[in-house]
Amino acid sequence: MSQNMEQLLDQTAINLETYLRNMRRISDAMYYSVIKDKNLATDTLDEEMNLLYEANKGNLISIACYTNSGKLVAAAPVATQKENIDIVNQEWFTEAVGQMENIHFSTPHVQNLFDNTSYRYYWVISLSQAVELTNRGNSTLGVLLVDMNYSSIEQLLNKANTDTDSEYVYLMDGDGEIIYHPKQKLLYTNLYEENNLAAVNYEDGSIEEEFQGEKRLVTVKTISYTGWKIVSVVPMSGFNVGMSDLRLVVILFVSLAMLMIIVLNQLVSARIAKPLQKLNESVKEWESGNMNPDIYMGGSLEVEHLGRTLRSTVEQLQQLMNDIVVEQEEKRKSELDALQSQINPHFLYNTLDSIVWMIEGERYDDAVFMITQLASLFRISLSRGKTIISIEDEIKHAQNYMNIQKRRYKDSFSVKFCIEDAILGCCTVKLIIQPLLENAIYYGVEGMDGDGEIEIIGYRKENDVYIEVKDNGLGMPEEMVDALLTENDRVRKKGSGVGLINVHNRIRLRFGDLYGLEIESRLDEGTTVRIHLPYIKYSPETVELLEDGRIKQIQGEESDD
Repeated sequence: MSQNMEQLLDQTAINLETYLRNMRRISDAMYYSVIKDKNLATDTLDEEMNLLYEANKGNLISIACYTNSGKLVAAAPVATQKENIDIVNQEWFTEAVGQMENIHFSTPHVQNLFDNTSYRYYWVISLSQAVELTNRGNSTLGVLLVDMNYSSIEQLLNKANTDTDSEYVYLMDGDGEIIYHPKQKLLYTNLYEENNLAAVNYEDGSIEEEFQGEKRLVTVKTISYTGWKIVSVVPMSGFNVGMSDLRLVVILFVSLAMLMIIVLNQLVSARIAKPLQKLNESVKEWESGNMNPDIYMGGSLEVEHLGRTLRSTVEQLQQLMNDIVVEQEEKRKSELDALQSQINPHFLYNTLDSIVWMIEGERYDDAVFMITQLASLFRISLSRGKTIISIEDEIKHAQNYMNIQKRRYKDSFSVKFCIEDAILGCCTVKLIIQPLLENAIYYGVEGMDGDGEIEIIGYRKENDVYIEVKDNGLGMPEEMVDALLTENDRVRKKGSGVGLINVHNRIRLRFGDLYGLEIESRLDEGTTVRIHLPYIKYSPETVELLEDGRIKQIQGEESDD
């Protein structure tokens, strides 16, 4: 709309400039072709002035020439001037005399300089300019007046105005005085106001303004060499014309589009979404823990291919998991076998050496007892290849070991077993007490000369089993206690070689990280090593499950019980 208004003003300006240029040509023709060639002492201007008027009377009201004193030289079509007319103080006269080099255009006014037999008064726009009059060779100043018919300009601008009252075009001079306005009569009676005094300062182009609480788009176009400005006014509310119909069209279009989308969505859902939903349900079943779900295969080729790929993936993962389980179980068994095989050969060597010197000393009863205890110890150690035995057998193994050691050390320390009957029928990893007893002897009571005491206590606490090995030996500092159950490369100078970390790891490998060893020790007071095991009844079925590493299944059954 802004561009259209600018184009309209451009066309109106062209038409108005063409009209004003013609009026200027009339004035120039009268001056340069007639007045300059006439000697007013002998010649008149009447004939040429009448001819020029007759040729352009459709656009002219009158042509007149005055001297600088206001005396009429010639006029057309009426040459009789009214009496008592002060020509010199007329605005068009003073403007022409004040600025002689320019042509001056007045604002619309009623011209009443001459007697008119029809007694009609015409609205005119006066074009005036200073001229040089010649009389007997002397040049004097004069003024040439061309009164243009205001109705011609009015007709040009009426064509630019629309039928609506809100959008209109008006014309003003360079000082902001209105030359034409479609509501001219209302302006003269002060019933209507125009923002012309502000618009006169606007540059050519479009600008937004607010006048009397209404926002308007104002477009300005300046008429060359006159300083006049054509102004177009369009209320901003006019841009909303037809928007209600457009809204209805848009709403209808959007509604139809949404309906088509819904129908298309149903078709797509039937073809793709539903098979994808079924496939998603299969994946959710897989996520929930079912490692062998029934993967859906159906729908479009893409969805069917995706389902087939997922099914193949599930099968491969299942096979991979089975292989990992077997591999880990074999690795775990290998680790347990390696740990259990770490029996210190020095113990066997020293025991056999003791038996030899007992026989040589003819202490046959002691030798028989040592051999019997050693045989029982190895029988339990072998346990038919099983790593899980009953606590009762583990205690017997510990007693056999301590019987051998007491004979070797000539009863230089005492040993006491206090085991509750309730835990004798529970499961344990074999060969976990003997290394603790060996450490208690070598690091605790070996040099105490008969004052050493070792006590083995076994009891149940809720769903756990505890076996404690206590000694009243030298004890250890706190930092050494913290390091005993951590992996290190320290080589023991004596002892089992299996060590506490060995026992600790074997228990955790079999029963989990919640179990293992706990150590308490104080310098010069002794050391307590506590074995922590789950309370699990010993039976062939339980042993089988534990051997296969299915501790969680056993714990679940114990919880149900």
